[in-house]
Amino acid sequence: MGKLKVAVIGVGHLGKEHARLCSALPEVELIGVVDVDKERGTQIAESYNTCYFNDYKDVLDKVDVVIVVVPTRQHFKIAMDFLKKGVHVLVEKPMTGTVAEAKELIAVSEQKKVLLQPGYIERFNPAIIAIQKYNIVPRFIEVHRLSPYSFRSEDIGVVLDIMVHDIDIILSLCKSKIKRIDAVGINVISNKEDIANARIVFENNCVANITASRVSLKTMRKMRLFSEDMYISLDYQKRDAIICRKSPKLDVKSFDGNKGVFSIADLKNFSFGDLLQREEIKMDTTDEPLRKELESFFACVKSGEKPTVSSMDGLNAVAAAESVLEEIKIHCPK
Repeated sequence: MGKLKVAVIGVGHLGKEHARLCSALPEVELIGVVDVDKERGTQIAESYNTCYFNDYKDVLDKVDVVIVVVPTRQHFKIAMDFLKKGVHVLVEKPMTGTVAEAKELIAVSEQKKVLLQPGYIERFNPAIIAIQKYNIVPRFIEVHRLSPYSFRSEDIGVVLDIMVHDIDIILSLCKSKIKRIDAVGINVISNKEDIANARIVFENNCVANITASRVSLKTMRKMRLFSEDMYISLDYQKRDAIICRKSPKLDVKSFDGNKGVFSIADLKNFSFGDLLQREEIKMDTTDEPLRKELESFFACVKSGEKPTVSSMDGLNAVAAAESVLEEIKIHCPK
């Protein structure tokens, strides 16, 4: 197979980065970019020596692969049109706005034997990749994803806009069905929820607490994972992670009478830092996650292998997000 012919649909804030990377990757040929804004689309096309199209239908018969980076309400229609043409599709998160739409896309992709991948860039964050080797069995997960208002993605609220990133990561880590969800959310600037909190309880008894805000004064992208034998603190923004594990010194037997410790006061002789093994998790920060995501996607298109983030992963994330939104309606009625 030669170079894959690729088009990027939508070259706004994130789409232009897809176009930049596609123009540089050796395994693909960027045949064009599509955008309803002619001035922006033309500028991006000229920057990366490709063609500009005003209507995505103009490239339906010109591509092997398409990357859909448009508002969520347009994901289903555009992705479906390309899938029906036998074109491989990477559609930015969330894959669709509803579970029903996601199921339809998956059915057509399977019928046409083409790849459908949701774009969850955090799966390719070096911090997430680095912790996977520890085979963590989380018991409790806490996430904060906060940012100032971007004036983008106004067709969806904070749950489908940014919380869905963490929902996807948590589902991939817990590997269990959801038992129960409690959630609250409030509107601040838009007519959708701008701040939300969800507590997800899984059938394996893992609990995840997720807070997302797009009206914060500062940006924060942090996750903490607790398991029976380790604790991990992860910063998506800084792309770093710290792991704390129990030291062999931290044992009940260390505090029995035979060791000369008879009361809490005697514990002052112990340094708490000596009872934990703390280390920074080594990771590869030489490449940007979006490039890794695209390289992985194109490799799967060529090989036929299952992608890192499958269409079913996209469906499951939308389903969980949909449940969160239903709970918000119950607990925070308009």
